[in-house]
Order: sequence, then C-alpha cells, then structure tokens
Amino acid sequence: MQTGKIIKSNSGFYDVQVANQQVVRTRARGNFRQKKIKPIVGDWVEFENDYLLRIKPRKNEIERPLIANVDQALVVITATQPQFSSNLLDRFLVVLASQNIQPLIYLSKLDLLTSIQQAPILKVLKYYQNQGYQVFTAVDREQKLMTALADKETVLAGQTGVGKTTLLNQLLPQLHLATNSISTSLNRGKHTTRIVTLYPYKQGLIADTPGFSSLNLTKITREQLPQLYPDFLQYSSNCKYRSCVHLNEPQCGVKQAVEQGQILTSRYQNYCQFQAEIAQERPVYLKNDKRGKKNNAQK
Repeated sequence: MQTGKIIKSNSGFYDVQVANQQVVRTRARGNFRQKKIKPIVGDWVEFENDYLLRIKPRKNEIERPLIANVDQALVVITATQPQFSSNLLDRFLVVLASQNIQPLIYLSKLDLLTSIQQAPILKVLKYYQNQGYQVFTAVDREQKLMTALADKETVLAGQTGVGKTTLLNQLLPQLHLATNSISTSLNRGKHTTRIVTLYPYKQGLIADTPGFSSLNLTKITREQLPQLYPDFLQYSSNCKYRSCVHLNEPQCGVKQAVEQGQILTSRYQNYCQFQAEIAQERPVYLKNDKRGKKNNAQK
C-alpha cells in the first residue's frame, strides 16, 4: 500500500504524487460511489494496484474551486478588466477565513491604469495591508510573492479573467498554460482552466483553478460572520452587547469605528450585504409524494 496526494483529477482518474515525486494514475474503487465518497485534488490518499483505498481526513476544503488541504490561497483580483471589486475580495476573504485558510491578495493589471486611476484602489488595499493581510502586485512577483509561496500548498483563486493562469505562467514558465482574452461584451474572461491541478513550486505546491464569478455564504452563520473580520474584532470589545452582530444594536463599537473612519466604509457595507444574504437563506425541506418520489416543499 502507498500513500500520496492527489494533484490532478480528470474523468474519473486521479494522479497521485508519492514521496519520491513520482506520479501514479489511479482510479477510485466502486464502493466510493456507493458510499458517496468523492476524492478531490489535495486529498491525501492510500492506494494499491492503482486503486484508491482510503481518503485521509481533510484539514480544510474549498468548494469553488474544489480543493482540499491547502495552506493558503492567493486571491487574484484585477485593477481593471474586470473592474476592481472590494465586495468580491471581501467575499473571498470571508469564505477562506471560515475554512481557516490563510489568504494572500494579488492585484493584477495595475499597469493598465494611470497613476490617478490607481490611487483609490491602492488606498483600499493599503487598508487591508494595515489589517494584517499580505498584499502583492506585479512588482513584488520576483521577491516577496515567491518567498510567500515557497514551502506551502497554495491555491490560486479569483474571478474568471483576472489573470491567474498568466501569473502561473510567469511563476512556472515551463508550463506554457493556455490563456485567453477578456470578452468585451461581458467584461469578463473566457474560461481557459478546466480542471484543478497542483504543480510543484519551490518545495511546495501551487494550484491553477477554473475561474468563477461568485461565492455563496451558505455555510456561514450570522453569528460567525463578524468573527471572520479581524478588523472588526479589535473594536467589538466596545460593543454594549456581547452578542452584537454590528447591525441594528445600540452602542456598537464596530459601527462607531466605521463612523470615525477606522474601518473602511466599503468593508462594512459589504459585511451588511453578506449578513442580508445569510438572513435570506431558507432551508429546503423534502417530502415524499404518493408515488414515493421526493419533491421540494415550498420555502
């Protein structure tokens, strides 16, 4: 029996990298499907005779992109094409925090803007940097970013067309991965990465992933959400109520910090939107009809 990590999954085959860096192509046993067990990239597995026998417990898991056991995520956002979005950035940061995954922020396409156009974006990112988030741009690629990625398992995450594959080609030029242009009609990129793949990088692994345009918050509760904001935590001790979620409560330390400019207004506005999304989630109940089939009940 051998142990290794799934570095690629495609059409029911799983490429597993073992200790000597050899890659073995495997398949899952039939009982995996019966037990509804789905191996994913990043899983540590045991296998024998090219068949997966067991998936070891995961320390974390991201649903979109689907990957497990990562140390950190490099969130790639654009200055333009598509337009910079603090809402999307905050959504990534919240979802990653809920999975205890360290986020890194990489700003691409800054060179397409004038210095005047760059200023408000850089000001926003300076705030994140001051809150302890690591922020990188293209000028950092050769030094700070490479150091941050070394010896870690990193997943590249971001909206379609932000330049994840382009960045990966710059970090690992031998890959020659296909890239594509932005759709001018939709102002978003065309998909070029179809599957999640882990590549060796500086004694670690780095993953290219399919792009996507949204992240849902269905697994986060309204009480948990404020705990995922490190900048909120330093002011929440000033709240009158210990259970304060920083919305309508009186004498809220977080809202006071927003009014005083200590918390970024857009950051708090995004938080309020996320709370509204969580509040709107309703459970879907299933019931059997007379023929024994399951139908969705009304929400």
